[in-house]
Amino acid sequence: MAELPEADYALLDREGATTTMFYPRPESFPPPEWAADHLIEVSDGVRLGARFYIDDPGYPTVLYFHGNGEIASDHDDISRLYHEIGLNLFVVEFRGYGYSTGDPTLGAMIADAHVAARHLLGLQGELGLSPRRFVMGRSLGAHAALELAGRASELFEGLIIESGAAGIRRTLERSGLLDTELGGMLAAAHEAKVKSIRLPSLLIHGERDDLIPLERAAELYDLLAETDRELVTIPNAGHNDLLWVGRDRYFEAIAALVSRTGGQ
Repeated sequence: MAELPEADYALLDREGATTTMFYPRPESFPPPEWAADHLIEVSDGVRLGARFYIDDPGYPTVLYFHGNGEIASDHDDISRLYHEIGLNLFVVEFRGYGYSTGDPTLGAMIADAHVAARHLLGLQGELGLSPRRFVMGRSLGAHAALELAGRASELFEGLIIESGAAGIRRTLERSGLLDTELGGMLAAAHEAKVKSIRLPSLLIHGERDDLIPLERAAELYDLLAETDRELVTIPNAGHNDLLWVGRDRYFEAIAALVSRTGGQ
């Protein structure tokens, strides 16, 4: 496979295009008895918070990047649903969210995803866990998950995107950058990365999502044309109630992805 072109996501930060992209929530709560908190150093003085929900050392682990305004502890109860289908869950926060330090930017999110992945690999080895892992991004977290699926695919068995979008052209267009040389290069590099993904991929999206319309999921599905992928649409679900409206279908689809990549 040809080497992927570099993508300068920090261009959007420098031009102020991501100032309304992040809504950090700097608060944290102690972990439940079935979880443990971790700090991941991503640069000098900047650390990301993460929470590891381990139910069985033999289970694969999902490296999970949350949505905007969310933090790791929001997944305390949700983690049990992953355990029910035989998965451990490792939720990583963005800079400025939960008990992470620093300020969130798109460029930092992309770079930090790689550090988080390496940290999880180390933990799996240290704790004697199954080496199997999947990467998942919900909403805003889709950017981090797609980065790893495109540029660190050897670390994962599959990709899961919930209520996420793949494109960056609209952000570039709104900021007046799409027609510039650097903006055009970023758009092309981003789409080349997504098109390069060969991991089995699952897209889950709400039929009535008015924040990230279903059409955006269809665009991602089309960009992933060279891989085994599935788009699951949850009827009558919006952006933030999808998991609860379509709970059974949601976890059936995730379990099926895990099963077809090697089973337990």
